[in-house]
Amino acid sequence: MDKGNARWISPVNGVEAMGSAYWLAGLLGVAALADISLVMADSSDPFATNRLVAKSPVASVAKPASALPCRFEGIAQRPLSLSEVVERALCNNPQTREAWANARVQAAQVGVQQSAFWPSVSANAALTRNETSGSVGSGSGATAYTQESAGLALSYLLYDFGGRDASLESARQVLGALNATQDATIQGVFLSAVQAYYQWFAARAAVAAAAEAEKFSLESLRAATARYKVGAATPADKLQAQTAYSQSVLNRITAEGNANTALGVLANAMGLDADAPLSIALAATPRPSEAFAADVARLIEQARKNRPDLAAAEAQVRAARANVDAARASGMPNVSLTANLGYSNSTISDPFRSSALGIMVSIPLFTGFNTTYRIQAAKEQVEARLAQRDRTSQQVALDVWKAYQSLVTQMQALKTSAELVASATQSEQVARGRYKAGAGTILDLLTAQSALASARQQDIQALYGWYIAKAALAQAMGQLDFNAIAALRAGARQP
Repeated sequence: MDKGNARWISPVNGVEAMGSAYWLAGLLGVAALADISLVMADSSDPFATNRLVAKSPVASVAKPASALPCRFEGIAQRPLSLSEVVERALCNNPQTREAWANARVQAAQVGVQQSAFWPSVSANAALTRNETSGSVGSGSGATAYTQESAGLALSYLLYDFGGRDASLESARQVLGALNATQDATIQGVFLSAVQAYYQWFAARAAVAAAAEAEKFSLESLRAATARYKVGAATPADKLQAQTAYSQSVLNRITAEGNANTALGVLANAMGLDADAPLSIALAATPRPSEAFAADVARLIEQARKNRPDLAAAEAQVRAARANVDAARASGMPNVSLTANLGYSNSTISDPFRSSALGIMVSIPLFTGFNTTYRIQAAKEQVEARLAQRDRTSQQVALDVWKAYQSLVTQMQALKTSAELVASATQSEQVARGRYKAGAGTILDLLTAQSALASARQQDIQALYGWYIAKAALAQAMGQLDFNAIAALRAGARQP
């Protein structure tokens, strides 16, 4: 009798009684090995659990049918489109590889839990050389003999009050959570690549705008210098024009540095070194023609259905509940079938064979309250997972609200910035004409040029900010994929 378990076994032992038990145990072992050989068609994954995991980091997003996953032959010879930038990011970014590997690790854990439904078969063999010595009465002697033995044992759990099922269900739900987490990671990397792509073009456009402002400043400096030479302007006019020109040069140098930084960020988002040479195709960024309007409550409802991180939180709740069932089952009896075959032979005795077949019932009588606290811990884990799910659900609503407001703001800013550029351009043209005609001051001209440069920068930021905000809203709703990229090119799509 064991202190922790009461066991009962009905064996059949001995050479005389080995007939039926011997053959029955042998047949059980052969049947088990035959079934295993059928399943082991793929010895590295006999339960095919890897099929439960996405085949590649890009499998969770809609991808053009003509594109091969993670194949980049010939891409280096031509500029990359936004779709190719995103695909490279999904394939090369360490975050997606880590998420995929974690899902495959858990798939293997599902296989571990499935193995509990199969019998276990073990074999042992031994060859020993024995020597004994001693004395009896007045005589003494020594004996040396060789002994060889072999055995085959089979154990099969028949019933455990649902413990195996609960553990398998928990492992499957955790795998589901990791698959959803992988989708969330993919969409996060997707958004980072889109942001880096548009920020690079925004930085390039800022360089062009700064260069244009520098050109106007140089023209103003030349005009002020010419007027100063003929006595039509004061030294202060020339100095102010020189200062404005130097500032415009500094602004252009800063913009070029920001553009180089943005290109390095884009390379990093694609899983490349920041100094990797890149050739990016010209972005198609038509100005959206209609204001974006949608029911925010409907967007939040859709997001809660689609967001992979919320799906992962739900799966974690189900896994925690399955763990409660597994903890309860650990305190219940379990019934197992056992069978073994044995053979022993030595140089001092005849060969001996043995066999045993029995049913073993294991009943936990007292475990030091281990089961009690395991159940309590599992229940509290359910509460923690429920709180995590609710927190994620609230975060989804907040993400959608913020992304929606950002998109609306960018849309309004884009409309206003276009009007601002138009008025600033006219103002600069008027101020330049007045100055050349001697009716205006250099200060009026420099002020108008500064306002025009600022308006152009704001228009650039508003345009590319709208595209980034649109992608961010798609990500907040769990709908960021290659179809969303096509919608961005087209201009706007109601989520």
